Amino acid sequence: MINVDFQYLGKDIDFASFEQKVMEIDNAINERTGAGADYLGWADYPLHYDKEEFARIAEDAKYVRENFDILVVCGIGGSYLGARAAIEALNGLFPDNKVQIIYLGQTVASNYLAQTLAYLKGKRFAVNVISKSGTTTETAVSFRLLRDMLVEQLGQEEASKAIFATTDANKGALLELCKKYGYKRYVLPSDIGGRYSVFTAVGLFPLAVAGIDIAAFMNGMLIGRERYGSHAMNDCYKYAVARHVLYKEYHYSVEMLVAYEPNFVQLGEWWKQLFGESEGKDGTGLLPDAATFTTDLHSLGQYIQEGSPVLFETVLCIEKPENDISIPHDNDNLDGLNYLEGKTLDFVQKKAMMGTLAAHSETGGVPNIVLHLDQLNPTTLGELMYFFMRACAMSAYLNGVNPFNQPGVEVYKKNMFHLLGKPGH
Repeated sequence: MINVDFQYLGKDIDFASFEQKVMEIDNAINERTGAGADYLGWADYPLHYDKEEFARIAEDAKYVRENFDILVVCGIGGSYLGARAAIEALNGLFPDNKVQIIYLGQTVASNYLAQTLAYLKGKRFAVNVISKSGTTTETAVSFRLLRDMLVEQLGQEEASKAIFATTDANKGALLELCKKYGYKRYVLPSDIGGRYSVFTAVGLFPLAVAGIDIAAFMNGMLIGRERYGSHAMNDCYKYAVARHVLYKEYHYSVEMLVAYEPNFVQLGEWWKQLFGESEGKDGTGLLPDAATFTTDLHSLGQYIQEGSPVLFETVLCIEKPENDISIPHDNDNLDGLNYLEGKTLDFVQKKAMMGTLAAHSETGGVPNIVLHLDQLNPTTLGELMYFFMRACAMSAYLNGVNPFNQPGVEVYKKNMFHLLGKPGH
């Protein structure tokens, strides 16, 4: 269970005064009556997801693990961030999984694409292309290049066996390609937006190829649904209320998600998209940022401690690490570390966290919210990601905005298409 700790907040939050409003929003989420209700499919997804597709995902992932060395996940935004966040959080940055997972489709940077394609040349790789429409520029460009490479290396028939598509069930350019060439495909539900889609085939197929227990991951989402989707003022909603009050009443403009593990960097990127794209509209919303401690204490720490008072922190604390290392004795002791002899690195890290919490909240006056997880595994990560989704929906509704649209994103696309000379633009 996620334990939300407000002892370092340093601000008064009258949760009771929000009970009625929270209950009304909770009902709107459950009954799909709020703004953007057509995209609330994620809220109850663990109760009615497609079990047949789930079984196919597991079977096809096994095929990829047995026949390929690399899976290229080709998508942008929510079409790859959730999967990458979960894979790196659970498998670490130097995984021993047989299949390497790499990412394309999230950029049109020529150097990145050229280097990635050169790396793939001559290797056994499969592609998981993820796009509801099949026409998103960054993803479509990368997929065209990957398709050409596969056909050149394997021929059309074998290339088709190496491509797995996640797209709309009924329409779109990618669906037409699947029908024409026989790619195996999975459904990106029409009532679930990309940033809320990690529990669908969007995330499940890459996770399964990475050797992660997707049944346990889905169970974590179900636990999240049970704990945070049926009670008026639970810890998830308290977190949403706290960040709302810090923004509206205490005028903080930035929330920084802090983790103490480098393999959580991509989780921070997923979190930034989730909250930024959901809340940042109509001239309102917190700016979501992320940092990795203790690393970033040696870069951002000074600003957080004594800079402009614009931010508060939400800290992820994993109580029991999967691995730990003891500090050895050194006869010379020139580094002066023998006082830590026999102590574990996690012990040191926890003391650093406690010291930082005190420094930032007590001395620096920076509000801190701490989310405690007993340990990190597919189930607890599933619960955590659902926790953030539910909190995000509640937060956006508290701010009076639609959590599920992103009209601002379309502006750059229209401008880009016009400059590129796309027909009709």
